[in-house]
Amino acid sequence: QVQLVESGGGLVQAGGSLRLSCAASGRTLNSYAMGWFRQAPGKERDFVAAISRSGGNTNYADSAKGRFTISRDNAKNTLLLQMNSLKPDDTAVYYCAAVTARIATSVIFNWYQYNYWGQGTQVAVSS
Repeated sequence: QVQLVESGGGLVQAGGSLRLSCAASGRTLNSYAMGWFRQAPGKERDFVAAISRSGGNTNYADSAKGRFTISRDNAKNTLLLQMNSLKPDDTAVYYCAAVTARIATSVIFNWYQYNYWGQGTQVAVSS
């Protein structure tokens, strides 16, 4: 079993940047496909970005394309999300998630396919 802990959230002005980190413990991450999701108050949990077990394949929500970059460092057991050009609509709690992946190139963007979740980190973007 893997435990996930997010960090790096905070309050930033529109146009600013944040880098979210997700630290894993319990298992090494190289067996897991991983993703970032977000949930704003009163809204459903939305897909943001996902990355394959190998790190060579990624997928982004349309809202994140061109602004966010997902990456992973399996040696450090860490998942990252670099967020640039932030907008007020990006305000949400951001969650990292992991799921065992048999195929190294699999990218998973459905939240219900993930079985390990962090507790979330708050991102607030002011206008």
